[in-house]
Amino acid sequence: MFSWYKRWRRSRYLRDSLVSAADFAQALGRVHACHGLDVTERDRLRKLVTLFLHEKVFDAVGHAGVEEQDRLLITVNACLPVLNLGIDAYDGWTTVIVYPDEFLAPYEEEDEAGVVHSGRDLRAGEAWERGPLVISLRDVHARPEWEGYNVVIHECAHKLDMRTGAPDGLPPLHRGMSRTDWTDTLTQAYEDLHAHIARDEETPLDEYAAESPAECFAVFSEYFFEAPQRLRSVYPEVYDQLMLYYRQDPAARLEQHHNPPIK
Repeated sequence: MFSWYKRWRRSRYLRDSLVSAADFAQALGRVHACHGLDVTERDRLRKLVTLFLHEKVFDAVGHAGVEEQDRLLITVNACLPVLNLGIDAYDGWTTVIVYPDEFLAPYEEEDEAGVVHSGRDLRAGEAWERGPLVISLRDVHARPEWEGYNVVIHECAHKLDMRTGAPDGLPPLHRGMSRTDWTDTLTQAYEDLHAHIARDEETPLDEYAAESPAECFAVFSEYFFEAPQRLRSVYPEVYDQLMLYYRQDPAARLEQHHNPPIK
């Protein structure tokens, strides 16, 4: 009964309150990872954006509020990963906390000797299990400055990972996907990053992916959408697994965008 009512309520909201075409187009133009979406995909994304804005609450910290264009920009980025997964993939949390810049967050971690260290460090984003998504607005705007960087997609990947509990780099896989293939593929890439670091070499992708399996999945998800050709060239098997999971092929989409067929 509840699922039927939720579908009915969403269909009513989409009918009556769809994000305006002009506002959506403006936001879409600011998101590099959305370039190349076809008409059907843009229509689906516009509906997801409408539902996200309706069902999530934006809470500003340290500034007066989150301007409409920034809410829309954050939301377009957040909805791209679930373009073919559906808005229900973000069930279980409701709040997006927006800081104007990087923010201090407490941490607690145990080293190899079993000693627990705690403190506070600067972060651009954070995803809490069964809690809010936390984003630095400055980093949302700074996306074009670094290859493969997208703080919203990174934190949303953590949210998808958390659908099975504490983040561990293994989101709920679809029927037909192999857990063994997923684990082996991402583990090999993760170990390759560590091997580069051990040899004091530059890593082929952002070395933050070597922090943990959860960060590996989140960083690879950023590259998958923001710099898909780069991820595909460095770790093609990882790209294939993410393509199966997200049910998208961003590299082909961007190639089509830059090299449209001659008619």
